[in-house]
Amino acid sequence: MDNKGSNGREEILELANNLRWEIGVDFHDKLMESIYENAATIAARSVSTPDKEAVFSFDKKLDKILTSPVFGFPIMFVVLAVVFWLTVVGANYPSSFLASILIDEFHPVLKSFSLSIGFPGWLSGLLIDGGYLSMAWVIAVMLPPMAIFFPLFTLLEDFGYLPRVAFNMDNLYKKAGAHGKQALTMAMGFGCNAAGVIASRVIDSPRERLIAIITNNFSLCNGRWPTQILIATIFIGGAVPAYLAGIVSAAAVVGIAVLGVVLSLIVSWTLSKTVLKGEASAFSLELPPYRPPRILQTLYTSLIDRTLIVLWRAVVFAFPAGLVIWLVANVNIGGESIASVFINWSDPFAILLGLNGVILLAYIIAIPANEIVIPTILMLTVLVTGLTDFGHGTGVMFEANSTEVTAEILKAGGWTLLTGVNLMIFSLLHNPCSTTLLTIFKETRSVKWTVVSALLPLALGFTVTFFVAQIWRLIAGF
Repeated sequence: MDNKGSNGREEILELANNLRWEIGVDFHDKLMESIYENAATIAARSVSTPDKEAVFSFDKKLDKILTSPVFGFPIMFVVLAVVFWLTVVGANYPSSFLASILIDEFHPVLKSFSLSIGFPGWLSGLLIDGGYLSMAWVIAVMLPPMAIFFPLFTLLEDFGYLPRVAFNMDNLYKKAGAHGKQALTMAMGFGCNAAGVIASRVIDSPRERLIAIITNNFSLCNGRWPTQILIATIFIGGAVPAYLAGIVSAAAVVGIAVLGVVLSLIVSWTLSKTVLKGEASAFSLELPPYRPPRILQTLYTSLIDRTLIVLWRAVVFAFPAGLVIWLVANVNIGGESIASVFINWSDPFAILLGLNGVILLAYIIAIPANEIVIPTILMLTVLVTGLTDFGHGTGVMFEANSTEVTAEILKAGGWTLLTGVNLMIFSLLHNPCSTTLLTIFKETRSVKWTVVSALLPLALGFTVTFFVAQIWRLIAGF
């Protein structure tokens, strides 16, 4: 046995020496080098040098402010408000430019071309006044805000601020039976709800991810900000002295956004205690170090991966929506257009909610994209009131050239302060757009949860606007 064992060891040593000779590697030295390299790496991460200590000290001091129980939330609201303000203000000029190119200039060219090649009037109206104009409005209204918001949001993400937002919100969402990272998905939803739904992938728990998906619609997306700002300016700002109009209008819009966050917490808590029972999972978040944003990567991520993909989905759905808009305004039943029939039929129910039939029809038509709500409302209001000084034909979407003109059209349609307030609420609480619904289905692979995501906010919207309208009329009656 000893001889065999001795021979075996000699064979192994000889084999190792031959192998080392063949490949020219000293395994012992290589192993020791690897150990020393790993030790050096660990030491570099753990041991503070003067430079690293300064960076760490800066991060620590900034975290004490940004995650402070006293300053954390006010700073968060200010940062998001600045991002929203830059988005809204910065989008005005490129939106106007795109509208002038796609609508004021290119639309007449398409109409002339269709006539020159012998298109029937109805077909030209359906495809160009309907489908094309709807698509053009979505591009003009949706592209500039997304192209501004997503890069700004990604810069905050790269800088390391968004994990601090999640850290601040964690306790609130945990109490609601949800996940702290839902704060990140809600923030992403302020740019686009479809993007917010996709962002829920950062939540590992399927139950909590589903709660985040269902409640993401309570974040005001890009498509709803213009509606909020315009209606607040006309009806909320118009109800106070001129020197207070701007501040009061802005406060009303921020109030609606905050209401959305509050409702997301309430609905999250309700779901976690009923159909999606369960304890909130532990949220272990390692706050990354602050770092300078990577501009090129930010532009690629925000413009290609987010803006263009979301815009493409919206455009795909907007064209058929435009066809529907033209058809309901131009196809008659018993001498009345389909739009007029529906508006007259739905008016009694809508008035109970402090709204009107025009608003309900506009939101049905605008399921593909929230961006076309205001142009559709204006077109339908002109249609049912018989105003002749506005628009470019029956069923042709348009946007008024000024807030004053828009206010004149809406007030001619019977709008009051209650109508404006409840439209702002209903703009927050209604079914998601078709792009978001498609994204929800792709993320959940469930028809049931997609339907729940569509009907839950709509039911909440009907309920809240009904109670607001009744209380408003009760107070007005005294």
